[in-house]
Amino acid sequence: MKKFVAAIATGIIIAGAAVTNVSAEEYEVQKGDSLWNIANENNTTVDELIDINELKDSVIHPKQLIYIQANYSVRPGDTLLSIAKEHNITLKDLREWNNLKTDLIVIGQELSIKNGNVKQDDIAVTKKSSKPATTDATSSETNTQNTASAQTEAPKSETKQKQEPQGKTISVKATAYTAKCDGCSGVTYTGVDLNANPNAKVIAVDPNVIPLGSEVYVEGYGYATAADIGGAIKGNKIDLHVPTTSEAMNWGVRTVDVTIVN
Repeated sequence: MKKFVAAIATGIIIAGAAVTNVSAEEYEVQKGDSLWNIANENNTTVDELIDINELKDSVIHPKQLIYIQANYSVRPGDTLLSIAKEHNITLKDLREWNNLKTDLIVIGQELSIKNGNVKQDDIAVTKKSSKPATTDATSSETNTQNTASAQTEAPKSETKQKQEPQGKTISVKATAYTAKCDGCSGVTYTGVDLNANPNAKVIAVDPNVIPLGSEVYVEGYGYATAADIGGAIKGNKIDLHVPTTSEAMNWGVRTVDVTIVN
């Protein structure tokens, strides 16, 4: 994959962790809507909408909020199999919904979960309908549930971030790149689409030093997946993916420790 590599030796530490791993698009029911036409317009099915929203039947009402599709953000230690088991779905379906050719996934990657045992209390809304947001009791209750869920999960995320990663640690020279540049495909050597997953934590490596597919912990960057290579990435060098050019330039060139977790 052709990449933009920053060479300014200055930067800031990129940090932060999501407090929830399940998000969803939200739609406000309008007068005359039916579950069938909402499903048809959003390339899903009535059964899937009923499952995601825990509806007893297909009856809906104006100003009701409908979750269209659940998305799962990949966490450190996740595998495609563990995610499928967690949501009571098959590996085959999970691959098909996300156009995956292999079982390799990367930290921060967004996966579509079209049905399964995802509960409303576990969902944080990331996209809203372009139509005016409702101010009824349902919306207030949903917001309260999401806030409570975030507060419950936050301590767990903070604890995980503070834990020392276990594994072989090496010192490397690290640069940064972004998928959004002239001539860039945005797809890694292993097939991860970084344009579709701009927040994915991915590093380019020399496979003779860090095997492709390895989960790693990069000092100042966090948990990531070795999912790319590069012509200039030889020996103890890595190139880490960030969403924007400014972040890549701010990272510059650093010497950091990398722990190969598995």
